[in-house]
Amino acid sequence: MRVAVFGAGYAGLTLARELEPALPEDTELVVVDEDGSHLVQHELHRIVRHPGLADEIVVDLDEVLDRATVREATVTDVDTEAGVATLDHGDAVPGAGDGESTEIVGEPTATDGETHLDYDVGAVCLGAATNYYDLPGVADCAAPLKRLDHAERIRADCFDAVESASPEDPARIVVGGAGLSGVQVAGELTALAREEGLRDATEVVLLEQEATVAPRFPENFQRAVRDELARRDVRVETRRTVARADEETITFTDDETMASDQFVWTGGIRGPDALDGERPVVRNTLRYEDGTFVVGDAGRIVDTDGEAVPASAQAAIREAGVAADNIVRLVDHERSGGGGFEPRLDGYRFDSLGWLVSVGDGAVAQVGPTVVTGQAAKALKTSVGAGYLSSVGAVENAVDLVREEVGWPEGDDESVEKSA
Repeated sequence: MRVAVFGAGYAGLTLARELEPALPEDTELVVVDEDGSHLVQHELHRIVRHPGLADEIVVDLDEVLDRATVREATVTDVDTEAGVATLDHGDAVPGAGDGESTEIVGEPTATDGETHLDYDVGAVCLGAATNYYDLPGVADCAAPLKRLDHAERIRADCFDAVESASPEDPARIVVGGAGLSGVQVAGELTALAREEGLRDATEVVLLEQEATVAPRFPENFQRAVRDELARRDVRVETRRTVARADEETITFTDDETMASDQFVWTGGIRGPDALDGERPVVRNTLRYEDGTFVVGDAGRIVDTDGEAVPASAQAAIREAGVAADNIVRLVDHERSGGGGFEPRLDGYRFDSLGWLVSVGDGAVAQVGPTVVTGQAAKALKTSVGAGYLSSVGAVENAVDLVREEVGWPEGDDESVEKSA
């Protein structure tokens, strides 16, 4: 019997780690990920200002998974009815010279590297992709923020934009979408400009089509985020809906325009290509169809209260725990012959642990009804990031992240590890 986890983001890595000790020893566990690593997405914006942090927020799957077979490939399609996933290995022939024993259905070729992987129980944990809503020019002109190379592009584009700028003719950097990702990248860009001595020659504008920043969050959190953006010199423009863009101009639905030297887009999400760009509605058991589960941002999860679950790391991680228990129950049922009634599956209920967002060198945190800013919020964000890395077995990464955040010197590892 084979269990396959497609994707190794927050949901996929957590699910695989939960399944490793829980599945029967003779059940094969395969994790498919495009580059065999896990990216700590909520720290990605920091690469814009501190590219050296890449080593801390990327985790090699082979270092944190014990029994799972990790296959590096892009999942291009999942046939949930047949229990077959289509994998694209690029120019590489999977299994050639690596001693891999996992059965492949279909013959790979050296030219396209495409194969098919069958599974008995599978989990789609591919996360969400950037949604450009078919707005003319936006996908071509705006940089997203989902991968390391996106953050590196945003950094390079920023330096290009300000190269010939001056206080009399400042460079305008526009960020479309004032959710948490947009807030964080806008804050990093203003901090980068300040650190490089270019603050007076740079204007960062954050656009939001709704009436407020962080529109899906509590009002007191929204106010604190907007105040922090103002303190960090980010200009916020709400009720601004982008209609199209080119290399120099953003045009809004009211036909007004805004000149732009750099454009970053964090304006929405869509489903992964393997699900045809859709985010299917998934019930609280995380079971989508037959033996296929959808966990995390790849689906629109509805919890046990009938409420839509927000796309977030904390939700994906906790959903994965529920999905792991349910998958083990299905596996045990099938191994026993599959007769009679299927086992009862647990449901997931979303209960927010709070919200955290960094804004340059500042931060805003909400724990229960209380909103915290300043050093307390920064300390909380650091502890959450380090705690997550430790929870997935990347203790050294957690130590390095804390050292970077709080300025611990090299050689003081003992005290840092206690904090992590």
